[in-house]
Amino acid sequence: MKFGVIVFPGSNCDHDAYHVVSKHIGQPVDFIWHKETDLSGYDAILIPGGFSYGDYLRAGALASFSPVMNAVKEFAANGGFVFGICNGFQILCEAGLLPGALMRNENLHFVCKHVNIRTENTNTPYTSELAEGSVLSMPIAHAEGNYVCDEETMNQLEENGQIVFRYCDAEGELSSDANPNGALSNIAGICNLDRNVIGMMPHPERACEELLGSNDGQDIFKSLAKAVEAAQPA
Repeated sequence: MKFGVIVFPGSNCDHDAYHVVSKHIGQPVDFIWHKETDLSGYDAILIPGGFSYGDYLRAGALASFSPVMNAVKEFAANGGFVFGICNGFQILCEAGLLPGALMRNENLHFVCKHVNIRTENTNTPYTSELAEGSVLSMPIAHAEGNYVCDEETMNQLEENGQIVFRYCDAEGELSSDANPNGALSNIAGICNLDRNVIGMMPHPERACEELLGSNDGQDIFKSLAKAVEAAQPA
């Protein structure tokens, strides 16, 4: 079992993701520079948060053209696990691996705080260790987390169970007050149809130790490790 954390110019949560995999999940993990084109030695790829290429265009837009992303597309098409967090979510949408787009926050401000998210779907490799409806506390730190898509895509997300997390209050209730960025239908995270690719705006890697205010993110990474193990050849 081996994990890889992709590093773009401007990534700043790569070491956080590396730390969680190596110390909390206890699995081998490498940093992967964005110019690499071969991911054949890995079982799961993490695309971390940060400001790839300084977010000088749309967030994630330039990173989606990095050489490594062609390899990520091939990796995902072959059933590999791909996990995008914050800027990683934006990159996955820009690369066409997830539907929709992440726009400027509704209030046009950068938002950095702890939020609550409700687990909508436990039938994914990233949420199998969670209970449906469970409320997780973890931080956000973004200026472009406002998830948008057209009506047809939204209907498909609902019908296919691709909405994985929604912003909510501490009791699990959805409301505009609990939505920190104006995201459509309070969406905080989605997956692809095959469920091997997921993107989420909150940072579970920053919520794996009580010292940081929450360890609610641990079960997301434990779920992924369990899925990777189950996919290993007999």
